[in-house]
Amino acid sequence: MEEFIQQNIDEEIRVIAINPGSTTTKLAVYQNLNPVFLKTIKHSVEDLKQFNSIIDQLDYRKKIICTELRNAEIRIDLVRAVVGRGGLVKPIESGVYEVNENMKRDLRNSPFGEHASNLGGLIASEMAETLPNARAFIADPVVVDELDDIARVSGHPAFSRVSIFHALNQKAVARQHAKSILKQYEDLNLIVVHLGGGITVGAHQKGRVIDVNNGLDGEGPFSPERSGTLPAGELVSMCFSGNYTKQKIKQMIKGEGGLVAYMGTNSAYEVEQKALNGNEKARFYYEAMAYQVAKQIGSMCPVLKGNVDAVLITGGIAHSKFFVNLIIERVYRIAPVHVYPGEDEMKALVTNGLMALKGEVKIKVYDK
Repeated sequence: MEEFIQQNIDEEIRVIAINPGSTTTKLAVYQNLNPVFLKTIKHSVEDLKQFNSIIDQLDYRKKIICTELRNAEIRIDLVRAVVGRGGLVKPIESGVYEVNENMKRDLRNSPFGEHASNLGGLIASEMAETLPNARAFIADPVVVDELDDIARVSGHPAFSRVSIFHALNQKAVARQHAKSILKQYEDLNLIVVHLGGGITVGAHQKGRVIDVNNGLDGEGPFSPERSGTLPAGELVSMCFSGNYTKQKIKQMIKGEGGLVAYMGTNSAYEVEQKALNGNEKARFYYEAMAYQVAKQIGSMCPVLKGNVDAVLITGGIAHSKFFVNLIIERVYRIAPVHVYPGEDEMKALVTNGLMALKGEVKIKVYDK
């Protein structure tokens, strides 16, 4: 993403958004909903090798962010909110949360899992502390949990289904769609599909995601790099075969599954180009991925008792008309299908921060 600086802007509400990924840190400064500065900072494998854990990268990433803002001559004294991508905190309901000591403890100690996004709230907090009028927030982290209790039932009391999905983008797109038809998100029943490195399909009932597949741990459709739901018996046999370590099996489920396993790449675009150029293997597995997504959409219809106002398709792979049409031809009878390509997570973070500052949403408290 190229850097962009808007000159001579009115000085109203400025918001910084920070989205740390495994090898990048996305940074944005907005003037209300107008971008002032956008930058994707890339971190080489060599740079990250010096750190023993993700949390050890905190100062390194924060210093790079501050340097970028200084070099771009951004007036950070005008910033009123710093919004970080929410990490693996405890399961919480959707919304905007002010970063507090309880949250920072969990982001640092990672009792719910270690991920680069854990750095988002910590960097936001440390930056806000140095600014005269800024507050630090996170919004709609992947662990947003609004499941109906019946959706948690797995089939055995030793297991419980959990909610881990692309909450930020799914919620943002759902609100965007509601606004486009002059309705409130809380008045609609929607099935929202996020197509990315992981794929999640959520049933949104009147503003709550009451059921969704766990896209992090490999539940649901297979994706560019996740295996999706696997045959349980065969998986158990593999685990106890003595031929695989626990780490290797986890990699097969997440990181080395899906298109990586079938086609040797996590690039959906690359597989699509091969399919369109006559590669039958590529076409078969690309269509199989769309088939599984359509099945997951269909499974959410009875969750909403057949009362579905729309199916929304978003995420990076939604740019592919070919792939999206493979899905639509199987689900169009459920409800009208609307496509919102891409995942503007930075704008979504900023929008949530603005709503919090303007009092349009209640700022929530992260408890112990």
